[in-house]
Amino acid sequence: MNKDLLRLQPYPFEKLAELKQGLQPAAQLDPISLSIGEPRHPAPRFVIDNLIAHLHQLSIYPSTRGSVALREAIASWLSRRFAIRPDLVDPETNLLPVSGTREALFAIAQAVVDRQADHPLVLMPNPFYQIYEGAALLAGAEPGYLNCLSDNDFLPDLDAIDSARWSHCQLLYICTPGNPSGAVMPRAYLRRLIELAHRHDFVIASDECYSEIYFDEDEPPPGLLEVAAEIGNEKFERCLAFHSLSKRSNLPGLRSGFVAGDAQILQRFLLYRTYHGCALPPATQTASAAAWSDEGHVVENRNLYRQKFEQVLALLSDTLAPQKPQAGFYLWASTPVSDTEFTRRLYAEQNVTVLPGRFLSRDQDGVNPGENRVRMALVAPLDECLEAARRINQLISVL
Repeated sequence: MNKDLLRLQPYPFEKLAELKQGLQPAAQLDPISLSIGEPRHPAPRFVIDNLIAHLHQLSIYPSTRGSVALREAIASWLSRRFAIRPDLVDPETNLLPVSGTREALFAIAQAVVDRQADHPLVLMPNPFYQIYEGAALLAGAEPGYLNCLSDNDFLPDLDAIDSARWSHCQLLYICTPGNPSGAVMPRAYLRRLIELAHRHDFVIASDECYSEIYFDEDEPPPGLLEVAAEIGNEKFERCLAFHSLSKRSNLPGLRSGFVAGDAQILQRFLLYRTYHGCALPPATQTASAAAWSDEGHVVENRNLYRQKFEQVLALLSDTLAPQKPQAGFYLWASTPVSDTEFTRRLYAEQNVTVLPGRFLSRDQDGVNPGENRVRMALVAPLDECLEAARRINQLISVL
C-alpha cells in the first residue's frame, strides 16, 4: 500500500459525524443542514432534457480531450465571462474538460509535482478545501498552510512567506472566491501571485468554482487567467484556472467542469488524464456544452442566493452578526463559544447542523484560523435558511 495514504486526515464530515455521535436532537424539530456546500436550487430543466436526449451516446467511448463542441462552448464562455480576447483561448490547447473541479484539483498535483526534487512543497490557504492537502501528500510533497485571517481580509499574507519557502514551492493552490470566507482576490493580489510564480518557478492552481455566485452584477470576481492576460502573460504561463457547473448551474451530480490555462502544462496533464481514465461521458459533454452556453439560469441562481443572504443576515445581525461574504454561498461566522461546542449544542437543541471551522483548517504558527468559527452553507430553500437563523438566535439567547 502507498504509505502516504496513512498521512491523510479524516474528511471534515467524518469529524462532524463523530462530533454529533450520541446526540439526540428534539424530535419535533425538522432537521436543517447548513454544513455541506451542496447546491439545492433546481437544476436547469433544459440541461436535464439535453442529457436525457443524448443517452444513446452511452454506446460511444468518450474522448479524454472532450468533444469539439464542448471545448468551443467552454472557450467562448471563458472569453465572455473574463473579457479575454477569444484568440488567446484555443479550444485545442488551452483547456480540458474534467469530472468536476474536485477530481482535477487532486489530479493536477500528481501531474506537476516533482517528488524527486529537494523537499517539494505545495502551498495552500488555511482554512482550505481538504482535497488540496490530500493531493499534496499523495504527490509526495509537503503541504504548507497559509493562514487566512480577518486582519488580512481572509487572504494569505504573501509577505509572511520567506524566500526559502517560495524556492521549494512547486504548486500553489488558491481559492477565489474563497471557501469558507467568500473573500475575493483583487486584481493587484493576483498580479503579484503571477509575478511570484514566474520568479520562483511554481504553478498556480486557481480554484474558481464559486466565481459565478456574487451579489453585484456589475462587479463579478476577477479570475486568474483574466489578470494574466491583462499583464501580458497571454500564454497563461504557470497559470491554471478550475471551473465547475456544480455551483454555477446547480449540477453537482453531473460532475462536469474544466481546467484552462498554460498549454504546455495541459498537454502533459492530458497525458496523465489519458492513463487516469476520467473522460466525461458523451451525454454529459453534450449537456455541459448547453449549460456553458446559457447565462440566464445563472443570473436566476444568483438572485436566489442574494435574497437568502439579505434575509438571513437581517435575522442574525443582532446575534451571531456574521459578515456578508464578497461572493459564494457560505457564512463564515464567529461563535460566542468554541466552534465545536456551538455545533454540538445547535444540533442537540435546535436540530441544525453547521460545520466547525477547525475541521477546515490546521494549526499553523500557533494559530488555527478556523477556531471559534463555523461555516454555514445557505444552500437550502429560503424558508429552511430563515428557520435555521431563527433557531440559531434561540440557541444564542440561552448561551
